[in-house]
Amino acid sequence: MKTINKIMVAVDFSDYSLPAVRYAAHLARDVDAELMLVNVINQRDIDMLKRVEGYAPAFSFEHYLKETRRDREESFQQLIADAGCDDMPVKTSIRIGVPFQELLSVIEAKRPDLLLMAIKGRSNLVDVLVGSCARKLFRHSPIPVLSIRGDGSPA
Repeated sequence: MKTINKIMVAVDFSDYSLPAVRYAAHLARDVDAELMLVNVINQRDIDMLKRVEGYAPAFSFEHYLKETRRDREESFQQLIADAGCDDMPVKTSIRIGVPFQELLSVIEAKRPDLLLMAIKGRSNLVDVLVGSCARKLFRHSPIPVLSIRGDGSPA
C-alpha cells in the first residue's frame, strides 16, 4: 500500500466542507501528511459575470474577482480555524475553471496521494447522492478519492 504524504481536499465552502476538512486534518495528523485545500471558482460563473460587465458599466469584473479571491482566502482561514487545524501547516489554492478539470490539474501538478471531498448533489437526480463534480472525479482521478458524508464519516 502506498504511503500517504500529501492529502488534497476539494473545498466549496458549503456546509459539507467543514466535516471534510476536519476528517482530512485528523487523517493528516495520523499519517504525518501535508494538507492542501483547493477551491475552484466556476468558469460558468466567470463567463456570466463577464457578460454582465458589458451591460452594466458600473460593474467591474476585475474588482469582483479580486473581492471573491479575498473572501475565499478569508473563508479558508476561518475553515482552517473551525476545523481545528490552525496548528498545522495547511496550503490553500484558489483556481478558476471547470471544477473537476481544475482539481485534476492540481492533482497532476502537486501530486497528492489522496483526494478527499464531501459528497452532495446540486443538480439533476443522478447527482443527488454524490454530485456531478465528485462523480467525474471518481471516474477520472489518477489517485484514490475518499468521499466524506455530511456528518464527517467516510461514505
